[in-house]
Amino acid sequence: MSIKTIFITLLFVLSLGANERIVSLSPSITEIVYALEKGDKLVATSDYSLYPEEAKKLPIIGGYSNPNIEKILSFSPTLVVGQEHNEATMQKLKYFKIKTLKLNLKTIESIKKSIKILSKEIASNYDTKLIADIDDAIKNAPKNKNPHSVMIVYGLHEDLRTGIYIAGHDIFFDDIISTCRNTNAYTSDTTSQPVLNYENLIALNPEQIIILYSKATDLHVDVQKALQAWHLLPTNASKNKRISIVDESYTHIPSHRVALTISRLCKEMND
Repeated sequence: MSIKTIFITLLFVLSLGANERIVSLSPSITEIVYALEKGDKLVATSDYSLYPEEAKKLPIIGGYSNPNIEKILSFSPTLVVGQEHNEATMQKLKYFKIKTLKLNLKTIESIKKSIKILSKEIASNYDTKLIADIDDAIKNAPKNKNPHSVMIVYGLHEDLRTGIYIAGHDIFFDDIISTCRNTNAYTSDTTSQPVLNYENLIALNPEQIIILYSKATDLHVDVQKALQAWHLLPTNASKNKRISIVDESYTHIPSHRVALTISRLCKEMND
């Protein structure tokens, strides 16, 4: 191959990279793209893409579960990256010959695998570091010498009678509970995000309850009133005063920042 041919080929490859236009369908994917040092290729994302700070400036193509096809197409993307719950949206995009990539971000292992897949797709060299950070967090997380049952709750509620979402199995929160050498208070394996009522909560009788609270989504909740409701619940967690709120913004997001979530929740389980 001549020098001229190599030069032309190189220019063509660089041109393709320069024209890359990525649309992210979730905050998690947005975070990972930025962490892979390809944030400048993002042209749009979904609601609640709040990290890093630059992500707040991106145009919004809709909600987490209902992105707008017309808005996505208006950005002329070369790649749309979503998750399994975006399957219907991505099928529609394929009709318009838009390249899509579906990632699985449910468990710690699937998050690591997806980081590697996305890194390869967008020609990044930063996946090794991100995965190493997760592995280091697992290795260095405090391990409980006296294992106990833990229930992780999504969101802070003043009314505990219905609609309480918790972490089940086959999800990264369950992995973290095991990493910290504790057990998930939810024993059924039927779903990764079960919805419980008051009676279900009492029946599980967890020894510790960790509530994941985000001001971005639970802005109008009376925190003290909600905590009082949980402490009145007849469980071992209430009896032993092991009910706490974790309000770090990253805990809800299955991205490379799961490394932070591992460290934070394992610390909470060992305090």
